Amino acid sequence: MSHKVIRFEPEGPDGLKPMTLSADDFHVMPEEQTLHVYFEDKDLGMSAGVWTTTSMQEAFGPYPGDEFILVLDGQFRMLDASGDGVPATKGQCVLFRNGIPVSWKQDGFLKKFYITYMDPLAEVPQIDSADGGVLTMDPGIALTEADAMLEHPGQRDRVLMTNAHGNMEMGIWDTEAMQTEMAPFPWHEFAVVQEGEVTISEPGGLSQTFVAGDVFFIPEGTVCSWSVPNYLRKYYATLDPKIRPGTKG
Repeated sequence: MSHKVIRFEPEGPDGLKPMTLSADDFHVMPEEQTLHVYFEDKDLGMSAGVWTTTSMQEAFGPYPGDEFILVLDGQFRMLDASGDGVPATKGQCVLFRNGIPVSWKQDGFLKKFYITYMDPLAEVPQIDSADGGVLTMDPGIALTEADAMLEHPGQRDRVLMTNAHGNMEMGIWDTEAMQTEMAPFPWHEFAVVQEGEVTISEPGGLSQTFVAGDVFFIPEGTVCSWSVPNYLRKYYATLDPKIRPGTKG
């Protein structure tokens, strides 16, 4: 029996595969981009995995999807129409809003873990400015009592970005020691453990422990339980596949 909870590894389970590239997508073509997809739902328009690129610059235009990434190696700048940009570097988590007018500029090698979502049933949001559409998460953000979850004592949550359709949220969550019952997981979740430890168990005695620096993905509907012995703080992106935007008109 195999795990449904997926532990992300920088090289994937069997290495990364070269991607087929189109010059139409770039202002400056890379020599190579590689990819391993850990989980994909083509009907939903969601993918999660590992991606690399050499130096390049994407064509300017609407960013293709809502995305949460962890930069594993390298650095980049996301440029707006004026040429100003939001920088990001190794170890940082970055959030992107679907449809913002930008160009990814990459000098040197970069590797990232990612989850991206672009629903084929949805209109691309018409956004005139990139302002606020790229957010580099500050690891020093302090959660406070204002972030307390009243329905879950001992837990705090701060949503930093919600997508245009209201079905994807990205933010920071922490908890004191806790134990949950075995139950189907309510949504897709991509998580980066910042501090602490959690053991996620599945039926049949399967379990995995994740500590600071680990990245995991839980597909919606996965039956599992969480055990936090002391404390856990994580960055997360959740996507609820039960909430779909309207069809194209």
